[in-house]
Amino acid sequence: MSLLCYNKGCGQRFDLENNPDDACTYHPGVPVFHDALKGWSCCKRRTTDFSDFLSIAGCTKGPHNQEKPPEPVKPEVKSSGEKKDVDDLKQKFNESIIQAPKTNEPVSRLPQKVTASLKQALEKLRLSDNATDKKEEEGDEIKIGTSCKNGGCTKTFSALESNEEVCSYHAGFPIFHEGMKYWSCCKRKTSDFNAFLSQEGCTKGTHLWRKKDSGKKVVPCRFDWHQTGGQVTITVYAKNSVPELSYVDGNSTNVIDATKSTMNMMATKIEIVLKKAEPMFWARLDLPLVTSLPKEKEKKKESDSEDDDDDDDDD
Repeated sequence: MSLLCYNKGCGQRFDLENNPDDACTYHPGVPVFHDALKGWSCCKRRTTDFSDFLSIAGCTKGPHNQEKPPEPVKPEVKSSGEKKDVDDLKQKFNESIIQAPKTNEPVSRLPQKVTASLKQALEKLRLSDNATDKKEEEGDEIKIGTSCKNGGCTKTFSALESNEEVCSYHAGFPIFHEGMKYWSCCKRKTSDFNAFLSQEGCTKGTHLWRKKDSGKKVVPCRFDWHQTGGQVTITVYAKNSVPELSYVDGNSTNVIDATKSTMNMMATKIEIVLKKAEPMFWARLDLPLVTSLPKEKEKKKESDSEDDDDDDDDD
């Protein structure tokens, strides 16, 4: 019976009776994400692409490991005295934001600040693209051992038969927020990075051995956010963003003050700083879309309409 190896960077299945000391190639360190660069603390290789990070070959040899590491328990945080616990406060603030009244004020574009580092990076990219256009296209041959570029897939190309395999992958993008890790397409949250990497894909399809055309296209970007008493900072990890095509619109509701909010564009990321209209805790960034009336209200509305029709008949 095959077992799943829980060594970081492996994720393969193995036979416990056939597990020599050099059977596994893995990372003994921890993942390091800094300024859009991703890598492992045990080796020096860094990349900005998450699928490339997942395919970084391990730097250490050893036997496969069947022991699943315990998932860290998130400590319970409660206040003292007359204060309510954090969960109650989150629920309260969440409700207050969802019920925030709309405003008729038109949206305006947040001021945009472009750093010198981004301008230099875009100029280098332009020169590089011009040089690349003059080169011949690469051949169609796929090398043995090439990793699938679909998110969450750990398969590698071994022969032409690999093209016939069903690929289980994540169609969304990874999100890391407040210690939790999950994919945007299925949102199975975990605080353990190894458990995150071993999550089975929620989408079925074909393997992607070569990245798609690098021309202009819309791609999802990993983002994170944090807050203080007076502002919320949203960090979008988008490398070499084009200022002419990037913008944020907003207006002054009882949630933010658009006149004091800014959008800062850097070479490796974009920081959107939203000034809070009131010093309150934000439980979430997005608001659920209300597409229909609650069933009770719909029934009442239908009942009122029937009553009106009856009155007209009496007249």
